Amino acid sequence: MTTLESILIAIVEGLTEFLPISSTGHMIIAEKLLAIPPTDFTKVFTVAIQLGAILAVVVLYWKKFFDFKNWQFYLKLIAGVIPALVFGFLFSKKIDLLLESALTVAISLLVGGIILLFIEKLFKAPSIHSEKEIGFKQAIVIGFWQCIAMIPGVSRSAASIIGGMQQKLTRNAAAEFSFFLAVPTMLAATGYKLLKFFKETGGFSEKEIQLLAIGNLVAFIVALLAIKLFIGFLKKYGFRIWGIYRIVVGAVMLVLILLGIIK
Repeated sequence: MTTLESILIAIVEGLTEFLPISSTGHMIIAEKLLAIPPTDFTKVFTVAIQLGAILAVVVLYWKKFFDFKNWQFYLKLIAGVIPALVFGFLFSKKIDLLLESALTVAISLLVGGIILLFIEKLFKAPSIHSEKEIGFKQAIVIGFWQCIAMIPGVSRSAASIIGGMQQKLTRNAAAEFSFFLAVPTMLAATGYKLLKFFKETGGFSEKEIQLLAIGNLVAFIVALLAIKLFIGFLKKYGFRIWGIYRIVVGAVMLVLILLGIIK
């Protein structure tokens, strides 16, 4: 992986991490189009730079994350991340194999897009408008929904937002809680991937450390803009526009796979 490739992948990550269109799926597409080989480092890279994007949430919502008087907020995040920790540990090897499958991403994008077209009709009359109204049981249920995103192309953001709306959250409240839940989830995923890489390879080279640093910085900056973009689009247009986008990208990707352009 070159420095330019790491920057391009990081831009894709920053733009898509908080949109319901699957950041992992888009990074896989970008890697396939750039002909980046699926090495152990590239697999770690696509997970580790998500940490940079996630830190953008902490910066934008710093009052929420550093309000230590609201201790229940932290407990809800812990409750919500437990399912991902369990499933991630149990199915780590299978998830790694799926990260190489462009077909899985294409199908997931299509199916997820169709669901987003009708999501607001499926879950009507929301009654929870803010994080403070979310109970621990609801946080855990949303955490289980988030686990579906371990399938590349599903979108962690989309899965947790759908889970939130299924638990009677408004679309804005569901989106914000999805942002909050991303922080411990990606901290745990990144930590696990880095530890595993160190055990198996002995550590990163100087070049790989540079690529990780650049990737995280770029993803962080781009994600700051993307979060505001998403909230603005969500308030104005809802999820339909993202559903259409997913269907188009998924369909185009299937065509490219059939033509042999993406393998």
